Amino acid sequence: MNEVAPLSVFAGLDPNEQFRGLRQALAPAVAAICKRERGHARRTAIVELFRSALADGREIARARLEARGSGLACARLISALEDELIGAIYDYVVRYVYVVDNPTFAERLAIVAVGGYGRGTLAPGSDIDLLFLVPYKQTPWGESVIEAILYILWDLRQKVGHATRSVAECMRQARADMTIRTTLLEARFILGNAELFSEFRESFDREIARLDTREFVSAKLAERDSRVMRAGASRYLVEPNVKEGKGGLRDLNTLFWIAKYVYRVREAKELVAAGLFTAAELSLFERCEEFLWRVRCHLHFATGRAEERLAFDVQTTIAKRLGYHDRSGLSPVERFMKHYFLVAKEVGDLTAIVCAALEEKQAKPRAIFERFLQPFRRRRSRGPQGDFIVDHDRISIVDADVFKRDPVNIIRLFWMADHHGLPLHPDALRTVTLSLRLIDANLRANKEANRLFLEILLSRNMTEITLRRMNETGVLGRFIPDFGKVVAMMQFNMYHHYTVDEHLLRAVGGLSDLEAGRMPEHQQLVDEILPTIVNRKVLYLGLFLHDIAKGRKDDHSRAGMEVARSLCPRLGFTPGETESVAWLVEHHLTMSSFAQSRDLSDRVTIENFAAIVQTMERLKMLFVLTVCDINAVGPGVLDAWKAQLLRVLYWETEVVLGGGHSAVDRKSRVAAAKAELRAALPEWSDEAFDAYAKRHYPAYWLKVDVARKLRHAELLREMNGASAPLATAVELDRTRGAVELTVVAPDNPRLLAIIAGGCAAGGANIVDAHIFTTADGLALDTIFFSRAFDFDEDEMRRAGRIAGLIARALRGEVVVSEELRARAKAHLPTDAFSVAPEVVVDNSLSNVYTVIEVSGLDREGLLFELTNAISRLNLNIASAHIVTFGERAVDAFYVTDLTGAKIASPQRQAAIKRQLLDVFRGPGARGTRTPAAAAT
Repeated sequence: MNEVAPLSVFAGLDPNEQFRGLRQALAPAVAAICKRERGHARRTAIVELFRSALADGREIARARLEARGSGLACARLISALEDELIGAIYDYVVRYVYVVDNPTFAERLAIVAVGGYGRGTLAPGSDIDLLFLVPYKQTPWGESVIEAILYILWDLRQKVGHATRSVAECMRQARADMTIRTTLLEARFILGNAELFSEFRESFDREIARLDTREFVSAKLAERDSRVMRAGASRYLVEPNVKEGKGGLRDLNTLFWIAKYVYRVREAKELVAAGLFTAAELSLFERCEEFLWRVRCHLHFATGRAEERLAFDVQTTIAKRLGYHDRSGLSPVERFMKHYFLVAKEVGDLTAIVCAALEEKQAKPRAIFERFLQPFRRRRSRGPQGDFIVDHDRISIVDADVFKRDPVNIIRLFWMADHHGLPLHPDALRTVTLSLRLIDANLRANKEANRLFLEILLSRNMTEITLRRMNETGVLGRFIPDFGKVVAMMQFNMYHHYTVDEHLLRAVGGLSDLEAGRMPEHQQLVDEILPTIVNRKVLYLGLFLHDIAKGRKDDHSRAGMEVARSLCPRLGFTPGETESVAWLVEHHLTMSSFAQSRDLSDRVTIENFAAIVQTMERLKMLFVLTVCDINAVGPGVLDAWKAQLLRVLYWETEVVLGGGHSAVDRKSRVAAAKAELRAALPEWSDEAFDAYAKRHYPAYWLKVDVARKLRHAELLREMNGASAPLATAVELDRTRGAVELTVVAPDNPRLLAIIAGGCAAGGANIVDAHIFTTADGLALDTIFFSRAFDFDEDEMRRAGRIAGLIARALRGEVVVSEELRARAKAHLPTDAFSVAPEVVVDNSLSNVYTVIEVSGLDREGLLFELTNAISRLNLNIASAHIVTFGERAVDAFYVTDLTGAKIASPQRQAAIKRQLLDVFRGPGARGTRTPAAAAT
């Protein structure tokens, strides 16, 4: 047992003094161990002493963070703890291991903190970056000391980045490598020979810091662009990276690196005297830094590792640690994440300020600042409006009083940028942010301001860019207060990739791109529809407002309808146009819901949808709005299958609304689909193709895209004549980030349950399913499940094992329920999300079938458990429509009893509800969630 326990060491130290004296306080314990122990036993005891000291110090830092809440204080305390501990390790090594009584000039050594550690801040799980600074030539003593220190740090399970260099080597590498230059820019002396460090500092200032600042700034901004693209290009991703993401800590670090290099400052507070920040902007910098550090430290402590991504399963924990509560219809986690995104936005504002100042100082190349501009041409001339100028190919203002003289100029500034296709000067944007109080009720009621805003919304130039700039400066939220309520608002679910305001802007941008022909992957969807819409301003405003009431206690579609009725007259809409916008907002989810969870071959489905839509103009607008809405949820969400379902629903409804007439009737569309596939199979004979075509019902020809039809045709052709037809095929769906498994087998009531069970037993989480039956009694089922591996080869091996398991189950060689039980024992549940389960049994949605709609928290094996329960209820599943909205599953089953009749008995319906609800309450009810997405 150690004579001096670590806890007693800390008892006499003040954390407010950064554990100053810990190094000396550990010395008696080190001395006692060295006196008592020898060899391996001594080293083991020394490492254990330091390990206990490190753990106790971190525990003190954690307790102070939770009690007082300062993230920077926690990071500085952990950094100071490392300083003291490294000092104690150094003392042990030079006093008891490699002792030199009279060190020579060549045996000088300085231990220097660099990188993030050099700034004096460390997150609980961060790496320690060390520079061992030595004279021009290293000695055996120096090598041995450095090696001994590193081995002890590694034994303490510290993640150490290290380098051993002379001053000359540091200068040489700093000139050649921008990353090393940045690391050395943050160098901080810890211990050792101070003269050696001073020599290093003087050499760096003389030889490196005076190099071309433009090169350094260019490199840092290019590095930032690359980093942001890796972490996610938008600062509004709902699982942001606190360190590397856009608007995160690394952005603040980059700003300070640039300022430090260009303005020769040592501390952030010096940026005011340098003229880079105002006092208010410095205060904003410090608030952002503190908040992000607080989040990061809590994140590391909560996860027990250097986790930088605010994943869904820790957001609730962090929100609780930070003391957020329910308010204004938002949950604690939603309020926390809204705060986070507002801070990320403010970091973006600070970036713009620094970039503008650097440009004035000419430290920043034009190509870096506005990469999309023409080659540099300096000119300054009056624009078409007297209060504005064109400065360096950007719209700017003539003086700082432009907005005070006429507040409409705030909106006019953005209108001009869009109208002339030019970016806005950072100085103008900075003045806008300082003038937001001018956006009041009078400006919101001003006809000219509203006319200009509507022209921006309907522009065919830079709609999304202009609206986003208005949002980032705070103008959009002030001018449209209901939009301001959803700025930076996240939705705590795994479906939406972006915050509400970002989603709305991307949706409007998508519509603008469709009109301009910039979305070739979806252009065919709307080419024949979009040009025929009579009133495009109704469509644009409906899309801009469709989610504007998110976060309220009332249903956001109905609440949004009231917002539309209030806003439209202000923008000059007629009563009829106002009602059309309100209708679009109220029903913006209707078309995707019908398309993905209803049987589109059932006439009642189409009639029910047509009764809601009522007119062709509404159908067209709702179709285009739905396409843009789903596409703006996230990359790849609007895939070929969903697009085809929407197209089928549009065509079928067009027939009903047209009194039985359509531009393309069903028979013609089926014939066209057959002709398309025939042209893609030139090697088939006419007889063979005709026989094959007769095997599929019209719904198959209308719903399935040609690429899948081709694969199905080859698969079924290979099975011709098989006595026991059974085949599986696996493809990677890179658009959706999913695996596509196709199973062909004789149809039977338990087929879907067996397939779903095989997927679950193999650890595959189903996110979609396409169910078809051929005229000759075969089931053609395609299941989509989430990927588990980054590399295609690994994923295909996994998918092959799952396909093999399903094939064996269908042949009766294995029982999937037993495989599932074995898997369940090895997997622990998680429960970041809570979704109340619901079961609806409805006989009005089909003339032939009872529709059972089940919704609840998605998990592995859910579809198997649901279909298995339906089978136990002696029900036949005619079709299934599987949809996942992130963590929420919404599955619809079209069923009959064993006689082919609907389920009419109230007692039987109640039993169905009860047993399906039990699936969500059973042993697997808290299984893992899916990261998949399907609709909006």
